[in-house]
Amino acid sequence: MTSLLGRLVDAGAALGWVTPPASTEISGLVRRLAAGTEAGESAAAIARRDDEITGFAYWTRYTRPTFRPHVDIEKVAVDPGAQGRGVGRGLMEALIQAARGHGTEVITLDLRGDNGAAIGLYESLGFTRYGRLPDFVAVGQKRFDTLLYSRDLRL
Repeated sequence: MTSLLGRLVDAGAALGWVTPPASTEISGLVRRLAAGTEAGESAAAIARRDDEITGFAYWTRYTRPTFRPHVDIEKVAVDPGAQGRGVGRGLMEALIQAARGHGTEVITLDLRGDNGAAIGLYESLGFTRYGRLPDFVAVGQKRFDTLLYSRDLRL
């Protein structure tokens, strides 16, 4: 996973890192996600092609007591060679199913406003945009909008 995320960040992917994450950071993330999975505090999905990880996504439950019925999709990462082949859709469908299974009411996510492929995917899965933060993401001197999306599973 560290290799996949490193390649994506090096290529400029909008994943929240400016430099590739260290393996210790990713190991800690995986441990936290695994620890929260059974209790419904987190869920992760991994896509593979043979022994290679081609995609990774996860959500975590909000910790604020008034937000506990809801989860936030924090990362969706797909290898460029696997993009456009349904990997992202499969990851998202797995996360949505896990959220339903844990009684989630609303799923939220945010993304960089220049990520047209992700916008199309999320909207095709029933997510609706509820907000925009202009020039919120800073990558060096560049600024990008953050788009806020949600999907209500109570409907």
